[in-house]
Parts: sequence; structure tokens; C-alpha cells
Amino acid sequence: MQESPFAVVAKPGDRVADLSTPRPIIDEDRMERNIARTQAYMDQHSLNFRPHIKTHKIPALAAAQIAAGAKGINCQKISEAEVFAAAGFEDILITFNIIGAQKLERLGALNDQISDLKVVADSITTVDGLSSYFASTKPLTVLVECDTGGGRCGVQTAEEARTLARRINDLPGLTFGGLLNYPKPSSAEAVQAFFSKALSLLQTDGIICPIVSNGGTPSLFEAHLVSAATEHRAGTYIYNDRSMVRTGHCSEDDCAMHVLATVVSRPTVDRAVIDAGSKALTSDLLGFSDFGKVVGYPEAVIAGLSEEHGVIDLSKCGDRRPLIGEKVRIIPNHTCVVSNLFDTMVFHREGVVTRVESVAARGLVW
Repeated sequence: MQESPFAVVAKPGDRVADLSTPRPIIDEDRMERNIARTQAYMDQHSLNFRPHIKTHKIPALAAAQIAAGAKGINCQKISEAEVFAAAGFEDILITFNIIGAQKLERLGALNDQISDLKVVADSITTVDGLSSYFASTKPLTVLVECDTGGGRCGVQTAEEARTLARRINDLPGLTFGGLLNYPKPSSAEAVQAFFSKALSLLQTDGIICPIVSNGGTPSLFEAHLVSAATEHRAGTYIYNDRSMVRTGHCSEDDCAMHVLATVVSRPTVDRAVIDAGSKALTSDLLGFSDFGKVVGYPEAVIAGLSEEHGVIDLSKCGDRRPLIGEKVRIIPNHTCVVSNLFDTMVFHREGVVTRVESVAARGLVW
């Protein structure tokens, strides 16, 4: 079958400025610095580090994170984990409640395939479902997910964590692996208090807790304040994005991902339209009132997105404004979502393409 003329998006040696848009581009130098900086912080504080691959969904990048010193990887769904297991990764943690016969069957196959699979649970219903499947096969390691203030999943008290750990410990087919959370930012004191109490209760029961997994890029550089934790999980740090700049974890110069877009219309003096809409930039605001930061035009506001168009308000800009045909770079609000919108990711150094990687786990959200 003849290859589509659109199959090759770029090749090494091409100039980023010549790429067809919209297109995410990754600065290799910035990405490498981000990996090294974060791993050095974890090493300094004797914390195991487990990168969350949902940010990039690319096995080659996870391999770079492991080579830098990361202990294992964090996946969000079974289908993501399957891709990385096929690529040779053995230490995989899936941080999602896994429920239902179809998912349990896939989870069982994955558990048989790799040596160190771990999952989480925050209810008796989930734990009992896992036990009913794994009682007759290779045991599965399960961590109790705790809500230490993040307000998403998790048991609500240390006493509930103890109860669920006991159940995991007692049921056939399961091995208690530890405790895990996803905290709200700047809550290290509350996280430490929750984990300390839960660990004390487990110790009273004689239950060994091998892993205490603290999470989140927003909490990344306060990880050392949670002394009870044995590991930390984070994802966005590898690329960084506008939300990370806002929290003070990085500067715009540390943002490795830009979305390259072309100005396709200037209907008025104060309006530019680009070829990157919600299918390229994501409508995820993360608390912002606009949809990304236009590099080189600090007063420009990406005020609205439709599927294929982005509308930029130029009314606060000075005399210099983007022209029709001009390519602009945009720092997205949230890089993780952008990764899931494209089949491939283009990498470059100083504007020259170095490689193109398939986003291997793109769309795998179940």
C-alpha cells in the first residue's frame, strides 16, 4: 500500500521553522535539564523517584528517566501500562481503581508478563474484586490510596487505611504493597501527619508497609518535607508548562514543549486567528482565563478555541503584532493533554529536528 504523503511529519535535519502546523515541538536540551534537575533533587533527599508517563506516553522518554536514576514508572491506565510493559519496563505502578471483568482479565495478563506490577485501591469493593480474580493466579501487589487533602480518590482517614490494608493482607491473591496519595499542593504537613498516623496503626498490627508513595508535580520540590514517604511521583516536570511556571517550579525557559502554530487570518487589527484550536492546544484551563502563552508576544491573549481555530486578542499588544503566515510558539497550559492529541512528537535542538517519536500510548485511557 502506498504511504500517505502526510505520514512523514519531519526528519532529522529539518528546520522547525519549516514544519507544517499545528505541531508540538520538544526542545531536547530543556527536557534533558528538566530530567536531570528533578532526579538530582530526589537523589539529594534519598527519595525513590517514579515518573508518571501520562505526560509524554513515549517509551524512549521513560527509558531516559530510568537511565537518569528513576526507580520505576507510574501509569494511569492498564492500556498505557501494556505499551510500556511491551517496551521492556518491569516496575510499573498503575494509580487507578481497576474495576470490571474485562479490565481484570487484562490486568491479570499484564501481571503475568512483568515482574513488579502494582495497583491501588481505596474501597473494599475494589479490593474484593481484585482478590476474586487473583486468588487463583499470580498474586497482585496492591497499595491503599489515601486522600490526604487532594479531594479526589482515597480513603478519608488513617483508620480506614488500616482497615483496607488488613483486608488486602488477609485476602487470597493479594499482597499489601503500601500507601499512596495524590495531595493538594503545599500540604506537606497534612500529608506527613496522615501517613505517620497510618504507619503507626499498621505497625501496631504488625503489617509491613514497603512503599509510601507521595505524588504530584505541583508538590514536586516539597517532597523532602514528607519524611514518611519512600518515593515521589511526578509527570509534567519533564516538559513543564504554563501551570508549572505559575507555581514557581520553573521559568518559561524551562518549558520544553511548545505548540507551533501559524497565523492564518487577521480579520481585524486586534484579532489574529491561528490554526491551533482545541484539537491542538486543549481546552483545559487549569485556572487560567486563556488557552496558552504566545512566546514573543507577552500581551497577546488566546481568548477562544474552536476545534481547528484559536482566536488571539491583540488589543493589548503594541505596534508589533503577528502577521498572516507567521509561525508562533505557544506554551500550553497543560502539556499532558497536548501529548494525547498527536500521533507523533517532534524533538529538536536549537531549531533543528533531532528525531520524531511516536506517542505510543496515545488515546489509551482505559
